[in-house]
Amino acid sequence: MNDSRLFVGNLPYQTMDNDLQEYFSAAGVVSSVNVMLDKFTGKSRGFAFVEMSTADEANKAVEMFHNKEFQGRQLTVNVARPREDRPPRSGGGGGGGGGYRGERSGGRR
Repeated sequence: MNDSRLFVGNLPYQTMDNDLQEYFSAAGVVSSVNVMLDKFTGKSRGFAFVEMSTADEANKAVEMFHNKEFQGRQLTVNVARPREDRPPRSGGGGGGGGGYRGERSGGRR
């Protein structure tokens, strides 16, 4: 598990990697920043992953920036959890079954 990787949510859609790099550097050395983009539109999905050089710096960043305003939005900052540790998403609705469409045609009685 990587305790130095942070989930940063509720980002303004115009936020770029370098904005977060500069902002989070107040808590320590930023190893990497990855603003998540929509694969079809190429626009920000409103969250990012920021990796600090140590777990201590990551914890410091959570203390410094969680629920703080950044570019007009209140940030969510938490130590990122691996995919397998997250609760499963609830499934989407299944496809609807065929509905009643009036009289059946072609049948003899």
